[in-house]
Amino acid sequence: MIMNRELTENRTARTPRQRAMQGPAGRAELLAMAQGAYYAATGVWALADIESFQVVTGPKADQWLVKTVGVLVTAIGGALALAGWRRRVTPEIRLLAVSSALGLAGIDIYYVVKGRIARIYLADAAAELAVAAGWAASAPGRHEGSSMEPEGPRA
Repeated sequence: MIMNRELTENRTARTPRQRAMQGPAGRAELLAMAQGAYYAATGVWALADIESFQVVTGPKADQWLVKTVGVLVTAIGGALALAGWRRRVTPEIRLLAVSSALGLAGIDIYYVVKGRIARIYLADAAAELAVAAGWAASAPGRHEGSSMEPEGPRA
C-alpha cells in the first residue's frame, strides 16, 4: 500500500500546473529535453522515411541495422525528454545522456575516418560532443543549487 501511495504522490506532484509553479527548468532539464528531442527526431526519421534519411546520410547496406539504431535512439530520446520535462534528471539519466552522446560521437568519428560512412556524420559527432560538453557544464557543483542527490526523503 505504501508503494501505491508513493506512486500517486509522485504523479500528482508532477502536474503541468505544479511544474509551472516550480519556475523555469534548470540547465540539466533543458539539456535533457533538447537531447531527447534531437534523438527522437533523428531516430523516427530513420524509421519513417529511410529513403530521405539515406539521401542525407548516404546509402546503407543493412537497412535493418539503421532501423534498429533508430528504435534505440528514439527510446533513449524519449527517456531523456521525459526526464527533463518532469524535472527528474537523476544520475542515471545523466549517465544515459553522456554515454549515449560520447558513444555515438565516437562511432561517427571512427567510421568516417575509416571511410565506411559519409562525412555528414561529422556534423552529428560535433552535435554529440557539444551535448556532452553541455552535460559537463551542468554537472552538480558547477553552479549553485545543483545536486546529484536523489529527490525525496532518505531512509
